[in-house]
Amino acid sequence: MIYAELFLAFFIPNIIGYGGGPAIIPLIETEVVGRYAWLSGQEFAEILALGNALPSPIATKMAGYVGYEVAGISGAVVSVFATVVPSLMLMLAALGLLYRYRNSPRVKRMSQWVRPVIAMMMAWLVASFFIEGVNGAGLVHTLLIGSAAAIALLRFKTHPAFVVLGALLYGAVMLG
Repeated sequence: MIYAELFLAFFIPNIIGYGGGPAIIPLIETEVVGRYAWLSGQEFAEILALGNALPSPIATKMAGYVGYEVAGISGAVVSVFATVVPSLMLMLAALGLLYRYRNSPRVKRMSQWVRPVIAMMMAWLVASFFIEGVNGAGLVHTLLIGSAAAIALLRFKTHPAFVVLGALLYGAVMLG
């Protein structure tokens, strides 16, 4: 039964998620934290932060970690399979369809209508992580890290990997 639950927990977000890894993170969180309670909100935030610090797609790293924690290596395989295969199949089918009708006004309108939904999902994710950060590290540290990250990314065009590494080092020194 646990393998079926793992499969569904990662299959559903990847089937209905539109916009790539960051856009489906709130859907995965709903399944992993809300529905099945395999992780707490704080644990999910920590895994997401670590996953963002590592190379490769975030959804597969999250699936592998959660699957392994819940059901060992076979759980990781089921979770990653549920993450990758549906996306690949849908992508190939949709790519053929969208390529055929790439100049259609309906296709262009469809993608314009989906963008606000993804923006709201990302805003909700940012707000929930802000609250988790305040609860875990405190308001001062959360604002300091967030402000420094924003300045580094926007003003100095620092590569995001270095920003994440800097935040990890700050957390290790100041919060460890």
